[in-house]
Amino acid sequence: MNIGEIIQQGVVEGVKRLYGAVVSIDQVAISTTRKEFEGDYTVVTFPFARLAGKKPDEIAQELGEYLQREVHEIARFNVVKGFLNLVVSDHFWVRFLESMYQNPQYGQHPAKGEKVMVEYSSPNTNKPLHLGHIRNILLGWSSVQLLQAAGYEVVKVQIVNDRGIAICKSMLAWQLFANGETPEKAGIKSDHLVGKYYVLFEKRFQEEYKNWQQSEAGVQVYAQWQQNEKNLQKANKWVEDEQKKAAEKGNDVAVLELTPDRYFFKEVYKNTYFNEYSSLGKAAKEMLLRWEAGDPDTLALWRQMNNWVYQGFDATYAKLGVTFDKIYYESNTYLLGKDTVDKGLAQGVFYQKEDGSAWIDLTDAKLDHKLLLRSDGTSVYMTQDLGTAQMRYQDFGAKRMVYVVGDEQNYHFQVLFEILKRLGEPYADGLFHLSYGMVDLPTGKMKSREGTVVDADDLIEEVIREARVNSEERANISDLEKAEQEQIIWSIGLAALKFFILKVQPKKRMLFDPKESVDMQGQTGPYVQNAFVRIRSVMRKAAQEPQAASGNYETLESIERELLGQVYAFPSLVATAAEELDPSTIANFCYDLAKNYHRFYHDYSILNAETEGAKAFRLRLSEAIGHTLQFGMALLGIEMPEKM
Repeated sequence: MNIGEIIQQGVVEGVKRLYGAVVSIDQVAISTTRKEFEGDYTVVTFPFARLAGKKPDEIAQELGEYLQREVHEIARFNVVKGFLNLVVSDHFWVRFLESMYQNPQYGQHPAKGEKVMVEYSSPNTNKPLHLGHIRNILLGWSSVQLLQAAGYEVVKVQIVNDRGIAICKSMLAWQLFANGETPEKAGIKSDHLVGKYYVLFEKRFQEEYKNWQQSEAGVQVYAQWQQNEKNLQKANKWVEDEQKKAAEKGNDVAVLELTPDRYFFKEVYKNTYFNEYSSLGKAAKEMLLRWEAGDPDTLALWRQMNNWVYQGFDATYAKLGVTFDKIYYESNTYLLGKDTVDKGLAQGVFYQKEDGSAWIDLTDAKLDHKLLLRSDGTSVYMTQDLGTAQMRYQDFGAKRMVYVVGDEQNYHFQVLFEILKRLGEPYADGLFHLSYGMVDLPTGKMKSREGTVVDADDLIEEVIREARVNSEERANISDLEKAEQEQIIWSIGLAALKFFILKVQPKKRMLFDPKESVDMQGQTGPYVQNAFVRIRSVMRKAAQEPQAASGNYETLESIERELLGQVYAFPSLVATAAEELDPSTIANFCYDLAKNYHRFYHDYSILNAETEGAKAFRLRLSEAIGHTLQFGMALLGIEMPEKM
C-alpha cells in the first residue's frame, strides 16, 4: 500500500469514527500539496460536510488531528479553508529511500501479460527523413519505452509508403536528368540523392507550368475562371491574407508576386494542369501505370531507388537509436482489404452504389459516407488500412494498436476505427491514434517537394556540432580518449534534439527553432544530463570511503523531502504517461527533478556533510535520483554520459 492509499484508508476510518459515516476510498480526493503551502499531500474535505453536519474547515481540523494521532506516517498537518494539508514523517521517507536507492530499474512495472503494437515513422521513399519525421519517430520510440516500462509487451512496426505518384516523380526525374548518377558517384547519402530528384521534378514542373500559364491555353483558362465574381472574391481575400503574412516577415518580393492570377494557378488549377496538360505529369502517371502492370524496367528502377532510400533510412534510424520489429510495405499491402469489403457488404455494414463502388454510411456517428472500393474495383487508402490492421492482428495478436500519425489524419483514423468496430474486429476497442501537431520553422511550413525541409541528418549534424563546440569551450573531457569524447558529444547533441522535441505535449503544434534547440542551458536535455554527471562524480569520489548507516539521520531538510517526494511519485507518473502516451510528462519530470538536485547540490554539502549519517543519507539520495533520472531519460531515448 503506497502513502496515498494509506492516507485515503486513514480518512475512511476517521470519517467513520468521528462522524459515524461510511465513505469509500474512491470518495477521498487526494492530491500533491501546492508548493505555497506546507505539506506533501492534500485531502479535500468538502464532500464530507453533509455527512458530518459541519463546515469543511472544522472537518479538516478534526480529521488532521485523527490522522496525526492514528496514522504513524503522518507527522503534522495544517488546514487551509477546508483543505487538509498533511506532512509525511521523515521516518517514512528514510525507509522509502532505503528500499529503492540501489534499484537502477526503479519505475519499471511488472509484466501485465498484454501486447501492444506501435506503428511509427512510416515515411515515403521519395525523400530522406526530415524534421517532421523526427517528431514522429521520437514520439513513437518513447511511447514504446513507456509502454514497456508500464509492463506491456510491445511490437514496433512501420509501413513504408513505397508506391504511388510521388515515388514515380523522383524516379522519372532521375531517369530524365541524372545521367546515371549514383550515390557513390555523387558522394551523396543515398536517400538524399533520391530526394534531390524529387525536388528537381517539382522545379522542372513549375518551369513547365509557368510557361503554360503564359500560353494561349493558360490565358484562356484563367480568363474564363475570373468571369465568376465569387472566384475573384476568393482570390482577393487570399491576396489580402498572404500580403499581410509576407509583410509581417518583411518579404517585399513575395508581396509583389501576390495577385489574383497567382492564387488561381497556385491554389485552384495546379492539380488540374498536372493531370490534363503537363507533359511531366503525363509521364509520371504513365510510369505509375507501368509499375502497376509489372513492367520489368520500371520495377528495376523502382527497386534500385527504393534500396538507396532504405540504406539512408537505416543510417538515420541508427543515429537516432531506433529499431523496428517488422516493416510493412505499401507495395505489398495496397490491394489488401477487398475481402474485408466483401465481408462488410454481406453483413450489411457497407452498401454498394449502382456503379459498383462500395461505401459505408457513418452519418449516425457524426462522420459521413466513406468510399471503400472504387467502381473499377481498385482500392483506396481506407481499404488498405482495413486489410493491414487485420494482417497485423494475424501476425502478432495484439489487441491494442497505436498509430503515431500527424493530426492532419485525425478524420481518417476516426473513420478507420469506427469501421473496424462495426465489422466486429476483436481488437477494435484497443485502437488509438497518437495524433501530434505539425512542426513549423520560423520561416514557415516545410515542403519536401520545394526543398524547404530540414533534413533529419542535417539537423543531427547541427546539434552534434554545437555539442562539440560547447565541450571544447569547457574542456571537461579533453583528457579522455578521442573515441570516448566523440561518444559523449553524440549523447549530448542527441539529448538536446530529443528533449526539445519530446518536452512539448504531442497534440500541440510546435515551432522548431534550430538555434534554441541546441541551447545547452535552461529546460534542455544536456541540463538534465549535467545533474546525472554531477551525481556520478560524487559517487566516484565517495566510492572508497566507508559509509555509515543512514538510519541515524531522521530530520530531513525541506529540499531532501521534496526530492524524495518527486522520486516517490515517479512509478505512478510512468504508468500515467504510458496510458496517455505523453512523453512530455516524463521530460518535464526529469527537468524538475534535475533542477531540484542542482539546487540541493549547491546549497548542501554531501561528501563533507555535518554528520556521517547526513553524508550517508545524501549519498543514497543522490544515487536514487541518479537511477531515476537515468531510467526516466531512457524512456525518452536519451543516454546519460558519465562525464560532459
